[in-house]
Amino acid sequence: MSEENVVTLARDGAVAIITIDRPAALNAINAAVLDGLAAVLDTLEADAGVRCAVLAGAGGKAFVAGADIVAMSTLGAVEAERFAGRGQAILNRIAGQAFPVIAAVGGFALGGGCELAMACDLVIAGEKAKFGQPEVNLGVIPGFGGTQRLVRRVGMSAALDLCLTGRIVGADEAVRMGLASQKVEGDVLEAALGIAKTIASKGPVAVRLCKRAIHENADGALDSAQAAERSLFGLCFATADQKEGMAAFIEKRAAAFTGA
Repeated sequence: MSEENVVTLARDGAVAIITIDRPAALNAINAAVLDGLAAVLDTLEADAGVRCAVLAGAGGKAFVAGADIVAMSTLGAVEAERFAGRGQAILNRIAGQAFPVIAAVGGFALGGGCELAMACDLVIAGEKAKFGQPEVNLGVIPGFGGTQRLVRRVGMSAALDLCLTGRIVGADEAVRMGLASQKVEGDVLEAALGIAKTIASKGPVAVRLCKRAIHENADGALDSAQAAERSLFGLCFATADQKEGMAAFIEKRAAAFTGA
């Protein structure tokens, strides 16, 4: 596969499937991967039919094993800062999607791969999943938001542990510390798709507003966060989805949500 086509996009109903496809390099992130992710995000942001997305790595061995070290090894300080800025911007776009994004991690999610997984709303870990921020082994620090997203997911103590020692944790420990949402047996992509389809079957406006309420207010004071929640709760009652969802419940039938 050419370096111009290392990120693919497919659809399964209302679920988008994004695949990083550099298996020979364990899906390591380089400029072509960042370009591919940006192009996929452009497509998704123009598609109102997407209700959830799954992000995966090709080949079975790795989600994303990290940033491409060979490509990074010759960077100067200014170039490295620009590369980090580009990576942060792409990951911020993933995190900022209106619909939920699920990382299907079946193998290595190290360095930039761990950062990419943390940019997703849910992280589903297979039995062989491995997570870590081992950048200190290379004489550098995480640059795609890892020091910041990690502390927000697992707390200061665990974030310092992983970033300062560079140690790698398996699926069970990742779930215990909150780095991964859950561990699954069998095909992790299949499991993630199942979760995505469940989410896609719910009221899409409510799902989007729920994600927004949590992400935008997680670090705020409780009173202001609850005020934001009240406002979004009220907004739901101006939608057709709310009317349909409650009518379906009363009439004991499945809801037919339209996203309006």
